[in-house]
Amino acid sequence: MFPRQARGLLDFLMAVLCVWTAYHHTPAGALVRKASAWAFSTKSTARPLLAYYDGVTGTSLAAPVLAPEVSIVRPLTDAEALAWGTHLALKGLDARAREPSLTLAQELGIPMTTLLDPVEGPRAARRLHAALAGDFPQEEARLAALFVGRVPARYAVERVAAEGRAPTLEALNRQLPPGFEGASVGAAQALALSTTFGLGWPVYESARVTSPFGERHHPVLGTRKLHTGVDLGVPVGTEVSAVAEAVVRRASEDAVNGRVLVLDHGRGVTTAYCHNSELLVRVGEKVTRGQLIARSGNTGRSTGPHLHYQLELASRPMDPLKFRATVRAMSQDTAP
Repeated sequence: MFPRQARGLLDFLMAVLCVWTAYHHTPAGALVRKASAWAFSTKSTARPLLAYYDGVTGTSLAAPVLAPEVSIVRPLTDAEALAWGTHLALKGLDARAREPSLTLAQELGIPMTTLLDPVEGPRAARRLHAALAGDFPQEEARLAALFVGRVPARYAVERVAAEGRAPTLEALNRQLPPGFEGASVGAAQALALSTTFGLGWPVYESARVTSPFGERHHPVLGTRKLHTGVDLGVPVGTEVSAVAEAVVRRASEDAVNGRVLVLDHGRGVTTAYCHNSELLVRVGEKVTRGQLIARSGNTGRSTGPHLHYQLELASRPMDPLKFRATVRAMSQDTAP
C-alpha cells in the first residue's frame, strides 16, 4: 500500500515539475505568461524569450521606435542622450502628434525639417529642452511639456504635486486630458532612448561580433530568421557585466537560450544575456552598472562559445550596436 502511495506522490510531483518547466521554459509557457501579464497589468519576462524563439519584433505601438541613422562618434553626456532620444522619438510620431513640439520649435525659429534632420536634429532638440528648463527643471516633466505642450504639462505637474507625488511621466500621463496619447508615447520613447544611449557593454570592448542583429540564415534551424541581438565571440567563462543599473527579472535555463538572464533597467528598457555557463545573480536582485552577473558559455541552442546580447525598447528588439559610439566599436565577422 505504501509503495503505491509513494509512487502516486512521485508521479504528482513530476507532473507539477513538468508544468512548471513548460510554463517558464517553453514558447507556449512564455505566451501564457505574456497574456497573464497583460490581463493583470503586471510585468512579464516572456518578451525577450519569445523574441529569441520566433524572431518577431514585438507588439505594435502608436509610434515606431527608431535607431540613429548616423554613427555616434563618442560617448554622449546625459543632456546629449536626452536630445538624441527626443529627436528620434519625434521622427517616429505622425504630424498631428508632433504639433506641440512644432509650436515650441516655431517660437525658437527652428524649422521642423531641422528638428527631424539626422545630423542637425539632436542639436535642435537640445535647444527645445533648454527653452523649457526654466519652467520644467525635472527631466520627465520637461519631456512632457515638449511633447504635449506647456499648458497641459503645467496642469499635470500641478495636479501631481498636489497629490504629493514625483512628476514622473507615468504620473503626469494620468493627469493629461484625452487627445494626447500619441504625444505621450513619444515622450516615453524619448526617455527610453535616452536611457539606451547610456548603456555600457556586457563584455570586453574588443570582443568580435560573430553574428550581428538582423535577418540571417539560422545556423541551427537552416531558415532565415530575425536575429534579435548580437552574438559576441568570447571564450567560455568570460566575465559578463550588467550594462546599467537594473533589477533581475529572469535567471533560468532553457533549451534555446541556455542559462539566461533578463535585466530590467526601467523606462521600458530591458537587456538579455544568453548561453552563459554560470549565472551569478538571482531574480529580484538589484545590480549596478559593471557588476559581474554571469560567465559566458555554450549552453542552449548554440554552435560555439559566445554571448547572445539582446536589447529591447518597449518590447521591441533593437540593434545595440546602433547606440554605441564608433570609437568603441568592435570588429565584425558577419558569418552566422
